[in-house]
Amino acid sequence: MNRQKIVTFGELLLRFSKNGHLRLTQGDTFTSKYGGSEANVAVSLATQNENVTYITRLPDTPVGHAGAMNLAQLGVDTSHILYGGQRIGTYYFEPAAGMRPPKVIYDRAHSAYSDLKPGMIPWREILKDCAYFHVSGITAAISQQAANATFEALDIADEMGVTVCFDINYRKNLWRYEGANPRETLSRMLSRCDMMFGDAVEFDWLTQHPQPPFTATDSTFKMQMDEYREWFDELHEHYPRVKTWMMGMRNEVSSKHHTLTGLLWTNGELLQSPIMDILDVIDPVGVGDAFMGGWLHAITLFPDDKQMQLNYSLAAATLKNSIPGDFNLSTEEEIMDVLDGHHNPSTLYKTVI
Repeated sequence: MNRQKIVTFGELLLRFSKNGHLRLTQGDTFTSKYGGSEANVAVSLATQNENVTYITRLPDTPVGHAGAMNLAQLGVDTSHILYGGQRIGTYYFEPAAGMRPPKVIYDRAHSAYSDLKPGMIPWREILKDCAYFHVSGITAAISQQAANATFEALDIADEMGVTVCFDINYRKNLWRYEGANPRETLSRMLSRCDMMFGDAVEFDWLTQHPQPPFTATDSTFKMQMDEYREWFDELHEHYPRVKTWMMGMRNEVSSKHHTLTGLLWTNGELLQSPIMDILDVIDPVGVGDAFMGGWLHAITLFPDDKQMQLNYSLAAATLKNSIPGDFNLSTEEEIMDVLDGHHNPSTLYKTVI
């Protein structure tokens, strides 16, 4: 397989949680893990044996260097990470339990990444020989400076002919800087991209065009494919540069029982993956990033089979639900094991993690 260079760009975070299903207000011990959307994609790709470089800015402290070391140990090229600034961004995660929904609290103000400015990153050197450049809406949500640096990267990637991959990743609690306009900013980002991923809720928010609800409680749910096809056709007319769209769809039946599926639109054709019925969710954080990492690997793995690209991406996302932390540490072999015997896209099957 030809391992083409992939570059991802975003903020590395330190995630804090209490043990078990304790609330953030309970107990006196936090556990910590590194994560963050674009880093999650990088680790997923490295675990699938892709050549991936991750770009961020970290504080020149033991905590910052430990984050880079964590990624490097997992196979990610961290040689272009910048060091400087005051602190690493963090977030606090309280998992769902029973009827209690999950809770995320961000603490990212004045992070090393938030002070990133255009001109700091040597993008022409980094993007040389790069096949895919991946960013998400979060890269522009932290500060105006970070947004400016993101558009600088997009401009140079466009100039160099690099395929740009975009994940909407709309997080309403992050857009707090003066003059922030998330819908306008994310729309401008999307207009400069070639491939796009997002979940159904994010698609609805960005386009302000509600879709048929995904309310599957098991793998027998019937999708309203004609309505989705019309909706994707309209979306492509509005963003003609984006040639391929993938949408992940999840229904949280309960804290431990999720259903998951995906749609892939390309050249006017809309494909549906099977519906995965996941009965023992361990950690749903990073499932969308696992979708994205699976997709970028599947493009090389199945270059002429869009249906297999979609099914492989879904299988990767399904496995992430079984892995604690942000990172999807599933190998290509493990993802293929999920697909084994289920290559027919019309086959509906149940997967127990």
